[in-house]
Formats: sequence, structure tokens, C-alpha cells
Amino acid sequence: MRFSGKTVLITGAATGIGRAAALAFAAEGAAVAIGDVDPRAAETVDLIVRGGARAQLIPTDVSDGDQVRALVAQCVETFGRLDCAFNNAGILPDTARLHEVERSDFERVMAIDVGGVFHAMQAEIRHMLGHGGGAIVNTASVAGVIADPGMSAYVAAKHAVVGLTKAAAIEYARDNIRVNAIAPGLVATPMTRRWLDDPAFREAFFAASPIGRAAEPEEIVGTVLHLCSDAASFTNGQIAVLDGGQTAH
Repeated sequence: MRFSGKTVLITGAATGIGRAAALAFAAEGAAVAIGDVDPRAAETVDLIVRGGARAQLIPTDVSDGDQVRALVAQCVETFGRLDCAFNNAGILPDTARLHEVERSDFERVMAIDVGGVFHAMQAEIRHMLGHGGGAIVNTASVAGVIADPGMSAYVAAKHAVVGLTKAAAIEYARDNIRVNAIAPGLVATPMTRRWLDDPAFREAFFAASPIGRAAEPEEIVGTVLHLCSDAASFTNGQIAVLDGGQTAH
């Protein structure tokens, strides 16, 4: 029960990694506040409450700074504190070569995948500065470490998340606020289903992958919980690449 008596805020917990993380934090004693626009996040809250833990859904568009500030305020008002944050909300655009990407699509990815992390960190850090510190984990991607064709907007956004993570980590380390990120490879979630249901993609990707499969969300969240725990008290500004060896060669 590493998180007994603590509160964690998670953005993007309707499905996939976010939902798995919410359930895992709750199982270890945390109260969980969820910010999401996806109505399936209510199912995540229901699963947590039925398991005997506390949770609340606060509808939030992370691209809107005012809504994110209200999310943090509501989290603190409901649970009395904010100890950890997992800024996970994001979207995965359709693949397209850079010269074919619509400006509106690029701007939407940046507003949610980068702006959402920026707004969340600002609001979370402002609270943590006056309350003894805390731990923040952002969801980047292997696309924040390397690049793949047809994903220029997503690659740009996730590289920006890596940069924001490192910048915040060195700015607030002496305020007892640690900021790290995870960089998952291909994970089997509703967001990636269109790829995994494509036989040609599956064959090509798994043939090139050292581990030969996609991860399950539960295989990713252990690192998130570790980075938020006291066991990671000296881990700051790091990007935990969780890709089954994809970037190792």
C-alpha cells in the first residue's frame, strides 16, 4: 500500500494505460481524481469505487488551461491533497506524410498532447510548491525519442513532452518536486487498435520488434507507480523507455 493516504491525479484514464494506472494506484491505497472528456472514464471510477477505494471523475478538456486549473482545484477540494500526478491524456492522429498533414490536425495534436501536459504541470506544480512537493509523471512515447514515418505531428508533440519534463525537473528539484516521463512503445489499447487489427502492420512490426509483441497496459503502469513512489526519490528528469527493446538496436 505505497500510496495509502495519498491522492493521485490522472488525466486520460478512460481506457488503456490511464485506466490501468488508475486501478493500480487505487489498489495501493490512493484516492484517484480523473480528468477526462471520454465518458468511459466513468467506468474507471466505478471499477475503483466497487473495489473499495475513492475516486472522482472531473470532466476536463486538457487543451483548456482554465479547465485544467479547475481540475486540480476540485481534486484538492474533494480529497484534501495532491501528492502525485500522471499526465497521460493524449491523442494519436492518423498517419500522413508531413507535407500532407492538415494544419488543423497538427494544431490539435499539439494542443492536447503538449498543451495538456503544459497546463497540467503548471497547475500541479503551483499547488505542490505550497504543500511540500510531489511527484509528476508525463506520458511521452518512443516517438519522443526516435521518429517513425507518417507521424510528424505526434513525433513533434512527444519530443516536446520530453523537453517539458526535463525542463521542469531541473527547475523544481530543490522544491521537492520530481518530474519524470514514460516513453512506451506499442501498447495494446483502443487507441492503437486500428494498427493491431491491420495484419500487414502486425507482421511488419512484430518481425522488427525484439520482443515480438505489443505491451499490455498493465506492463507499463508498474513504472508509473514506481516513479511516483518514495522508492524513486532520487529519480528526476528521466525518460523511462518501455518498448520491449525497440530502440536498443
